[in-house]
Amino acid sequence: MTHDIPRIDIGALFGQDLAARSAVDQAILTAARSEGMLVITGLPHWAVLSPARRRMLLSLFALPEADIRKLWRWNFDPAQANVYRGWFPLQNGLPTYKQGIDMGPDIAYGPGVVDPRDPLREATPLPPEDRLPGWHACARDYYLAMVRLSEALMHSVARGLGLPEHCFDEAFKGGVSTLRLLHYPVRPPESFEGAAAEAWAVHQGNAHYLLARAHVDTGFITLLAQDGVAGLQAQHLDGTWMDVPPEEATLAVNFGKVLERWTDGAIRATVHRVLGSGRERHSIPFFYEAGVDAVIAPLPLPGAKAFAPFYFGDHLWDTTTQFVEQRGIAHLRRPLGPPPASAMTLPLPAANA
Repeated sequence: MTHDIPRIDIGALFGQDLAARSAVDQAILTAARSEGMLVITGLPHWAVLSPARRRMLLSLFALPEADIRKLWRWNFDPAQANVYRGWFPLQNGLPTYKQGIDMGPDIAYGPGVVDPRDPLREATPLPPEDRLPGWHACARDYYLAMVRLSEALMHSVARGLGLPEHCFDEAFKGGVSTLRLLHYPVRPPESFEGAAAEAWAVHQGNAHYLLARAHVDTGFITLLAQDGVAGLQAQHLDGTWMDVPPEEATLAVNFGKVLERWTDGAIRATVHRVLGSGRERHSIPFFYEAGVDAVIAPLPLPGAKAFAPFYFGDHLWDTTTQFVEQRGIAHLRRPLGPPPASAMTLPLPAANA
């Protein structure tokens, strides 16, 4: 059996027609409960990744290797101070084959959000402005646009679940969202050495090498801009793999582990992967993340199962340090530990807030 990724025009989320907005809320919730991934259209102009905007962001990959090397993370270059933000290079012998950079909120809000005592809040190493004129402003503006769009989607999720639309806002104050730029080259033969069968997948009777193996994201919402090259797939509840079309002026949306747990499974964390097609590929995901000290506690949803509240930052660190590009850094952050009892009830504003 085949399935298609739902396409949802979200324009009504930014309009005054409450009935149309409610219909979008229900469409998003339905997709989140079944397919787990959707493609959103009708983006506000400020959220569209135009070809020119994409070219500017991806121009980072054209810098000389000497400039790129200055952005590397500590686990790839021990001379570097940054351990969570920054560049990860290509690695052979793994199911994943990609390079890119993880950028934090300081690229949008400045050094005031940096706290060197916590690697989740560290500064992002970036190229000097004179190496890529205009690039910093482009990255800042796109980061802020994705925060704004993610807020609108979280409000939609809240309304769809019958919760006050602003009930999640407090958790995302001081959030540590990540803007990632990714480059997937065509895999050379040496990249498969040591990877064995893990580097391959069979889809519709054909073998494909993997650029990113099947996984779910860590947090809440991921907004993914693609570059026109196919390969991204999401897994339906019945196990079927669905192709996610790489269309202009759209974003692929998937949901993470924390949102699934927070909503007692009403929102499904999306299993997804990237198949190689023999073509070079780029993508730009934005991971909408809460504050490090945000407490994730049970929501007042009918029949929801209880779970032990936890600090989002502790969960984020524990899970992301298991990915191949973050290996070897888990010991570099001290967990906050269990939240105090006084922080274990999520404050919900009034329904008309």
